[in-house]
Amino acid sequence: MALDSRVGPGGRAPAAGTVGACRRAGETVLVDDVPDDVLDTALDDDLDDADREPDLTVHRGGGCGAPAAGATNPRLSKFHAPEIVFGPDSLREAAYAAVRLGARRPFVVTDPGVFEAGWPSELLAHLRGTGLAPRLWTDVTPNPKDHEIEQGYHDYVASGCDVVMGLGGGSVIDAAKGVALLASNGGRILDYEGIDRIANPIPPLIMMPSTSGTGADVSQFCIVTDTERHTKITIMGRALVPDVSVIDPRLLVTMPEWLNAATGLDALTHGIEAFVSLAHGPLTDHHALQAVSLVNANLAHTMMRPDDQRARQAMAQAALEAGLAFTNAILGATHAMSHQVGGMLDLPHGVVNGVLLPHVVRFNGAAGPERFVPIAQAMGLAGPGVPGDEAVDMVAAEIRKLGDEVGVPSGLAALGVTEADVPRLAVLTLGDACLTTNPRPASVDEVETLFRAAL
Repeated sequence: MALDSRVGPGGRAPAAGTVGACRRAGETVLVDDVPDDVLDTALDDDLDDADREPDLTVHRGGGCGAPAAGATNPRLSKFHAPEIVFGPDSLREAAYAAVRLGARRPFVVTDPGVFEAGWPSELLAHLRGTGLAPRLWTDVTPNPKDHEIEQGYHDYVASGCDVVMGLGGGSVIDAAKGVALLASNGGRILDYEGIDRIANPIPPLIMMPSTSGTGADVSQFCIVTDTERHTKITIMGRALVPDVSVIDPRLLVTMPEWLNAATGLDALTHGIEAFVSLAHGPLTDHHALQAVSLVNANLAHTMMRPDDQRARQAMAQAALEAGLAFTNAILGATHAMSHQVGGMLDLPHGVVNGVLLPHVVRFNGAAGPERFVPIAQAMGLAGPGVPGDEAVDMVAAEIRKLGDEVGVPSGLAALGVTEADVPRLAVLTLGDACLTTNPRPASVDEVETLFRAAL
């Protein structure tokens, strides 16, 4: 079948009225916080994995599913990433990116909290300064709801918009992706649950994160709350990787403390789960370990000194590195479980991750402790030669210690989860796409045990 000449780079449709959409590779300057011997250990593990790990089914669009039966290595690796603009005062670059992508009337998605912080006003001024006529939409709540995204889609169409821009945290960015998905595919957002269900190219996407942890600005995921079933669904596909991510660390200083803690723990979870994922590889391991190192060294510091720009920039980089890792290596049981808790009780995703992660680390580490040795080293907890089981215990304890330092509860009961919720949460977890790449298979009884341990 011939390719449609209107399809822009990366499977994205050019904005209306344009000849094409150009996209160039972005560059970032990475802080090399992970010692060489840690990376060497990880690389050795990757070479060993080539002899013992099954291949993964690579779906059209780049999603990874369950191990393919009878497959042998070497396995195919793909690495998806947007153009990345990183650094203080980079928000203005979003306007130039919109012009390059053919925008005339960009649809700017944000939420009331970010609007009150003043960042959308700054962005709108930059957009108007380049001759564009933006439309602002602010009707997004935390854990974006299916009906909110569908209303945003109707507003997008009614306003005659083209490029979609998301300025905010993970909820805003997921809502922006959902609007873009429906703009060219129609239907209901819940119709697209799963991997590679998006048939038509979507409008160009430009994302500007105002938190340091979700990684949604570089990922191929869109997480939506199903308000009928009271759970979260995962939409995954190459089309959802934004064209441009503009990461301005200035935006992080207006986050509330609880959100800073939640998103920072989310980044840590992304790094750890991506590193031990069945779909990990040398292209993702470096980013995962960098993220783990940066979060462990800087998150608590940003809570104590929120105006420290150096620590904020380090956390912005941590979120970016973790996002690049998990969008390519996918995630694991922590996220599969957290999605169900967050969907049922409308709780902050990163806080739930922070509670669950130590328990999942011990669960996975019991079956494969060696992968946790480089993680313990990246966190500054161990030197070369530490036994795997000791590394698992070190990592789990350090995560809990960090959670205590930033004010995250030690159990799910404090967040409103009850014993009666556990069976339903466990059943829903088994249907989550993130569980397919968890390094250890989990039965419904094992997931129930994990939930009960985390209460």
